[in-house]
Amino acid sequence: MESVNNLLLNRVFTRNTFKALIAGSRDDIYYAAIRRYVNDPEGKSHLQIISEIYEILDKEYRNEYFYKNTLLNKLLIGVHSPKTTTALTEVPVYKSKADFILINGKAVVYEIKTELDNLERLESQLQDYYKAFTTVYVVTSESNFEAVKRKLDTSNFGIYVLTKKNSISLRKKAIDDYSYLNLETIFRILRKKEYENILLKNYGYLPEVSQFYYYSECKKMFKNLDIDIAYQMFISELKKRNKIEIQYFYQVPKELKSLAYFSGLKKKDYCILQEFLLKKYGG
Repeated sequence: MESVNNLLLNRVFTRNTFKALIAGSRDDIYYAAIRRYVNDPEGKSHLQIISEIYEILDKEYRNEYFYKNTLLNKLLIGVHSPKTTTALTEVPVYKSKADFILINGKAVVYEIKTELDNLERLESQLQDYYKAFTTVYVVTSESNFEAVKRKLDTSNFGIYVLTKKNSISLRKKAIDDYSYLNLETIFRILRKKEYENILLKNYGYLPEVSQFYYYSECKKMFKNLDIDIAYQMFISELKKRNKIEIQYFYQVPKELKSLAYFSGLKKKDYCILQEFLLKKYGG
């Protein structure tokens, strides 16, 4: 029964459920969660209901969404600013996916290992991230801290702990490491417009070949760039991603901040979301 409940919690705070609610659809997962976790929902606003379900995550099941959402609230909003800093999520890097990246003057990768995760792939994941980024942190629970520290004690990665009071506590400072940067790995992360921007700035032209050869020719040109120049331009291009409607984003409740940020909402979506959150539950 517990695994069923956990599966339900995992599926509530997802983009699919979030977008269904904004679209005005009756999402079965959301309403199942209300029946399971919310006492006397009649007359409560959806904002109150979502807050109560999120509280269950906090107290009983701090999953990846909870960690990611806390990082976004505490670091992107609390330490930096959405005006000057860009957050990215689930970025493919070699054979791994970076859970959370913050980019302002530099890029920092945050690999999340909750108390629900095992650490089997951690070493290979961090090795992958260093192929494209110079600063890497593991964000984990208090209970996992010693195991993470022992597993990779001599490495340059850093460690943050999400405490029981939901503060982000620095336990080991990361050391920037440029030695593993790999131009092919970096190139594969870039979108077409992004690598074209970099090539135009460096060469002043793009390859004039058939579409069949275009990607490989662009990659060849990119791999001939100086690694330091290519890396800085790579970071600059990534920073342009995830442009949000900042004034509307600040109105989103903290429980939904990560979903709103990474869902590419337009102004009308924020308005619909606000209407939904203020609306009373009708059963």
